[in-house]
Amino acid sequence: MFGDLFEEDFPSVPNNHYEKGKKVKTKALEPAAPRESTNLSGLRNQGGTCYLNSLLQTLHFTPEFREALFSLGPEELGSLEDKDNPDAKVRIIPLQLQRLFAQLLLLDQEAASTADLTDSFGWTSNEEMRQHDVQELNRILFSALETSLVGTSGHDLINRLYHGTIVHQIVCKDCKNVSEKQEDFLDLTVTVKNLSGLEDALWNTYVEEEVFDCDNLYHCGTCDRLVKAVKSAKLRTLPPFLTVSLLRFNFDFVKCERYKETSCYTFPLRINLKPFCEQSELDDSEYTYDLFSVIIHKGGCYGGHYHVYIKDVDHLGNWQFQEKESKPDVNLKDLQDGAETDDPLRMLQAILSQEESNLLPVDQLGQKLLKKIGLSWNKKYRKQYGPLRKFLQLHSQIFLLSSDENTVSLSKNYLQPKSDFQRDEQRTFQTLTSESPALNDDTSCPHWFDINDSNVQPIKEKDIEQQFQGKESAYMLFYRKSRLQRPPEARANPRYKVPCHLLSEMDAANIRLQTERAECDSANNRIELHLHLGPRYHFFSGALHPAVSPAESTWNVTFDQRQTLGDLRQSLLQLLDFWEGVMVLSVAKLVPAGLHIYQTLEGDERTLCEMEITDGEDIFVWNGVEVGGVQVQTGTDCEPLLLNVLHLAASGEGEECQQWIESPHVFPSNAEIGTVFTALAIPAGVVFISSAESTGTEGWTAVPTEDLRKTFGELGLRNGSSVLVQDAGSDNYSLSTEQGVWSIVADETSWLQVTNLCQLESEEKQVKVSATVDTVVFDIRIKAIKELKLMKELAENSCLRPIDKDGKLLSPVPDSYTLKEAELKMGSSLGLCLGKAPTSTQLLLFFTLGSDSQPGTEMEVTVEETASVRDCLKMMLEKSGLPGDAWHLRKMDWCFEAGEALREEDATLRELMLCSGDTLLLVEGVLPPLGFLKVPIWCYQPQDPSGHHTSPQDQAKSQAATWRVSSSTDTSSGTHMETALHHLGDLEISEDATLGDLKSQFVLIWHVLDAMVRGEYPAGSPTCAHWQAVLHASSLWRLAASSDWRNCCFFQALTLPASSEFAVPGPAFLRAWTLESRRPGRLLRDTQQLLRECRLGRRMEICLEPLEKEEDLGPQDLVLRTQLRLAGERTYSPPKDMVWNTTRGCTSASLRQRVADFYSLPVEKIEIAKYFPEKFEWIPVSSWNQQIAKRKKKKKQDNLQGAPYYLKDGDTIGVKNLLVDDDDDFSTIRDDTGKERQRQLALGGKRSQEAQHVQSSDLFSGTPGQRRGPEASLSIHVGSFR
Repeated sequence: MFGDLFEEDFPSVPNNHYEKGKKVKTKALEPAAPRESTNLSGLRNQGGTCYLNSLLQTLHFTPEFREALFSLGPEELGSLEDKDNPDAKVRIIPLQLQRLFAQLLLLDQEAASTADLTDSFGWTSNEEMRQHDVQELNRILFSALETSLVGTSGHDLINRLYHGTIVHQIVCKDCKNVSEKQEDFLDLTVTVKNLSGLEDALWNTYVEEEVFDCDNLYHCGTCDRLVKAVKSAKLRTLPPFLTVSLLRFNFDFVKCERYKETSCYTFPLRINLKPFCEQSELDDSEYTYDLFSVIIHKGGCYGGHYHVYIKDVDHLGNWQFQEKESKPDVNLKDLQDGAETDDPLRMLQAILSQEESNLLPVDQLGQKLLKKIGLSWNKKYRKQYGPLRKFLQLHSQIFLLSSDENTVSLSKNYLQPKSDFQRDEQRTFQTLTSESPALNDDTSCPHWFDINDSNVQPIKEKDIEQQFQGKESAYMLFYRKSRLQRPPEARANPRYKVPCHLLSEMDAANIRLQTERAECDSANNRIELHLHLGPRYHFFSGALHPAVSPAESTWNVTFDQRQTLGDLRQSLLQLLDFWEGVMVLSVAKLVPAGLHIYQTLEGDERTLCEMEITDGEDIFVWNGVEVGGVQVQTGTDCEPLLLNVLHLAASGEGEECQQWIESPHVFPSNAEIGTVFTALAIPAGVVFISSAESTGTEGWTAVPTEDLRKTFGELGLRNGSSVLVQDAGSDNYSLSTEQGVWSIVADETSWLQVTNLCQLESEEKQVKVSATVDTVVFDIRIKAIKELKLMKELAENSCLRPIDKDGKLLSPVPDSYTLKEAELKMGSSLGLCLGKAPTSTQLLLFFTLGSDSQPGTEMEVTVEETASVRDCLKMMLEKSGLPGDAWHLRKMDWCFEAGEALREEDATLRELMLCSGDTLLLVEGVLPPLGFLKVPIWCYQPQDPSGHHTSPQDQAKSQAATWRVSSSTDTSSGTHMETALHHLGDLEISEDATLGDLKSQFVLIWHVLDAMVRGEYPAGSPTCAHWQAVLHASSLWRLAASSDWRNCCFFQALTLPASSEFAVPGPAFLRAWTLESRRPGRLLRDTQQLLRECRLGRRMEICLEPLEKEEDLGPQDLVLRTQLRLAGERTYSPPKDMVWNTTRGCTSASLRQRVADFYSLPVEKIEIAKYFPEKFEWIPVSSWNQQIAKRKKKKKQDNLQGAPYYLKDGDTIGVKNLLVDDDDDFSTIRDDTGKERQRQLALGGKRSQEAQHVQSSDLFSGTPGQRRGPEASLSIHVGSFR
């Protein structure tokens, strides 16, 4: 789901192409790479754990946290060796954190692994591949640590370092009474939208006040009435380390989708919190904080990548910053000022040549191009040259793309040499030494690093400003009190306060790593060479071939590539004791023609590594002149080519026959093309060439006479290319030229294959009939009948039908057409079938039953193109033997599924632009008339959505009045869903009808059928017949059910025992919902709105809910189901509908006030929560997240219709009366059961999910159109230590 935003820690293995005879050497698992120049260790990404890595690095670079964790010894935490002992009390999470921090400090490796830590969390491979929110992880990890450290001296570690308090106050303006509520925090969550920065957000939250006046008064407990009041919030206590979470993700209610806020949001490196605190009499140092970590999110709201900027407080890293010279690049400037910017090849080559490693990510290459010329690749070059990656692939001789196509470099042959000036001035280095100053003159100032999983890079302090805005921007901020000073002995001392047992473990691990690296280095430098011995080879057919068995001619030796060529030569002289004379070593390769020598190795003092001799290299050992008495040419220019040569075979009498034969021939690349005549003993003729990929006669190109002296290489021939040689006297093929290009053209005479499908016996099943493109189909049919020796009568009652590659018979070909007019190619297969071919005014149509077409089930019918849809439908029903007239026709769309319906039954097939060979679907059911909608109608009676408590009387009444659809399983949540719905039937209603008309007709039908059920209108009576006629004749409403009213769904519904409980006096007593996933979805409010404007869609269903009293909802009214929690029981009273006017804002304060008024309770004595039935969870609605600026009189953007509540019509709100129930829990027993069932289903599906991951070749290849899976919650499993 995250696309390319994840950055892999392990380099992918390139898909190298090895020549024939070479093999890939499988290397053993290499030890971890040592630390880079920064002397800091990163963390490996397990697939989706970049968020975890960023947070762990922040905690690691918080020395006070790290050392407090180190101070807990094995006597308190236990030992990892005893973790599998059920009797031992081992606190695995803090132990694994200690070990991980020790590895980051002391172990000499580029990146440490978090696998042991995530195993202690109880995570599976599936959870390690899924990315989560780092703000959520921060809270969950701290909670897990607090639980793990219960009963130890570090039980208050999190509370001591990160815990602070906020006080919320409401002051009555009349009696000055102060209502106060204190709230703990581990991190401050601040808004980003419509704010300029952190200080602005803190000012709005902790300085500005919310005023209660006018119609938004506050109920004062002292005054016992509604009064004017002021609400404010202040920071009461501050922690040593302040964590700030930025709310960058919001919900767009217009587009109905989440989005990331990328606007500019500043934050200071040092901040004074004194203006935001309740107490301000202390020294400023108590309120001053310094920024030391910034966690950055790159991407969107549905995926991305995290990395972190860290300040090295203890100077543990080696800060060396590489800074590009600020002078403009001379070459690029010349290109920019000239016309060369139109040449993308030169621009990209110039940009890459300025990089020291000549290597760049493709995305950065596009950004540098934009910076240099002022236009992006898409605007400047895409129209002419295509996408950037495709352009780089087409110029592979200049640009080298990595195997994953994410990075690009210049080929070695195209590297531009740098001048001495550029080489000396291109980069300058700033280090911590006195030779070049760092960010400031004070060398004791800590420096910043960018830690991106396993990659650690130094950065400047000013680089933090780049994370103020954009898709890659700051997401979490970490501050430490400025007065916190580190002891001098901790500076640049990674062993400071690390426990002795961890020091010993890390020292032993470093010694083991050094040994493994030495062994691996030795193994990696040993390469296998294939030695081809010259005395045991001979030269023929343009290449070298073994004169003896391969085992005797080729020896495999293993050699250290760090040794020199002279060492190799001396070793071979000792090995080959029979060798006499000079020994020359040359690089050879196996090509299709045999073995060819390319380059002679020279310079005995050079190592094999310097000469780029790789594993599996072929080395030819010879005297450097001849092999078997034949002088051998070497080099790329004379590489032998194995070509396929086609020429005419001659008969014994010397006459040419008409059969072409193909034979392989070997020619040197630098030989003239004319030598092919000598090889075939042909004095002269015409040569045609074709690439290895071309097939058929269209790909042949004649070589002009003046080009016969060109070489095979100059004409672009490669191994496997084909050459056709035609004698000058041959007339089987003719030459033609078009636009100066010679091509070979076959004679017009060819053949078609005709198969007997007349169900008549014949000696031959199929015959080949010679024809040309101008041959008439009638002549081919008559020839086929004669050659198949069938009855002559078939000439009047047969036709030819093309057969496609799947064996399906296509529409017959008219006899009057030529092959060219019928678009038939030579070699096509035709079927000779009974029946006449359609005339020019007739159509042959295929049709099948059902909503889709299955191979082999199609039937066909021939109709006049002037026939109507009704006539065509009648013919197809007769052909298929189907009774009745309740059918309609649909076209088949490009997905071979049911498409557009043929509604106009009187329209002709020609008017509907149907053609011969089209397939129609015969679908059961009558289409609604034009301008009508076919809408399924359900009756809805709400019940307690969670199965909570009702009284026995209410319960019996609810069960009697509840109509349930059959039980089903909600596959999305894995829970048993039961809804109070009953299907009343499919109803046809005019698109011009309003929602009020629908309700009115529903009430009319309900009353009439109810009277029939009660016997007021006996069957067969005039009154009953009258009302049946009225119902069927309605212009707005038609029952799409049985003509017998006793069989309609309405009547069956009214015969239920609960029917007497419902009384619907009028349309105002009905509430209309759309039905989504068997639940009420969107509330349809406006009774005057036309149905076609309600966005009902093709298969939208409507459920109607009877009400006890009239209802007229406005556009700002929200209908909520409220339930009051019963004191002392984990149950709720039956639900009550509450209408909430959100004109003044959909805020928590407004909702709490409305609920308090609804239940006649004091607003400060209630707690409310929203219920999420799919998760069996209640989320409390906070009463302190809404503030109004006193000066601006402008509401902030807090909205209950956004995250995390997403409040909408029909949602359930739980209400708790704090006067009788002060429990914090909102859940019920059924919620516990539902969660347990979900957990069991998730565990049961884990195996299948892991199997899918193994089968998938790319776990993150989601495409733009791919559906996103449901978001999974994050959890850490901790044992009980109380």
